[in-house]
Amino acid sequence: MSADDRGERPARVYAPDFLTELFRNPLEPGYAAAAERRRADPPPPWRARSTRSVTVVVLVVLGFLLAVAYRQTMEDEPGRSQARSGLVAQIKEREHATDELSARADQLREEVSRQRDAALSGSAAARLRDLEAGTGLGRVRGDGVVVRLADAPGDADAVTGAGAGPPRVLYSDLQGVANALWSAGAEAVSINGQRLTATSTIRSAGEAILVDFRPVTGPYEVSAIGPDSMKRRFEQSRNAALMRDVAQKTGLSFGVREADDLTLPAAPEPRLRYAEPPESPSPSPSGDRSASPGASGSGTSPSPSGGGR
Repeated sequence: MSADDRGERPARVYAPDFLTELFRNPLEPGYAAAAERRRADPPPPWRARSTRSVTVVVLVVLGFLLAVAYRQTMEDEPGRSQARSGLVAQIKEREHATDELSARADQLREEVSRQRDAALSGSAAARLRDLEAGTGLGRVRGDGVVVRLADAPGDADAVTGAGAGPPRVLYSDLQGVANALWSAGAEAVSINGQRLTATSTIRSAGEAILVDFRPVTGPYEVSAIGPDSMKRRFEQSRNAALMRDVAQKTGLSFGVREADDLTLPAAPEPRLRYAEPPESPSPSPSGDRSASPGASGSGTSPSPSGGGR
């Protein structure tokens, strides 16, 4: 009796596992056949020699080009180094001249103040000094707060970027700190000795931070003179909380301390701009009096008024 008659199921034939076959025969049969054909019918010797000759020629040309480029680079290096050294020397010389002119301007300003106080009465001179202190044009002394900011150490992983972030103090950080100090009741503020006024600017130029167009470098100290509650109010401000969070995440240094007997210098004399009346247009050829600026009440008088300055 056959297997079908007995009701038995036929034996199943299992195919080899794919991964097992892959590891058993990693090389595709086509590669083995191609290698066998090359052994049976090798290329002519001249082809192999020409291939080696072309390779040698290419390597020689590349080596020659690299040698020429290296020589040209080394020949230009002294000129670049000399130009760089000259620029650095010019920058230091200009900075030294600027510092000397600033010191001379401070001396002249103090001399002018003494001469003015001698010419004015006591009450008028005192009122003028108060106005100068409020506008930043006079030196002030008093107790206050110093906010110190410094760049984070450069310990970020160059490959993974771990620890990366804004590790440098930005100009917007100094803007925020200065504005928060003003809101906390500061009466005078300076950044690294640069006094802030109503027309002061804090901006960036590349990687440098400029305060009134003068560069300041870290660590940055924002000094402020004000009431006793200024430190507490500043630490409770939103900007202080933001800077603490940035310092915790990036390693940037941020600290606030009270300081006694601070001295903030006077700001440089600002460049004031004055309004001037526009030039009178030429009279209309039709004789229309409405074209004249003085014909109607809305026109501008060509003569300066008492409030022009």
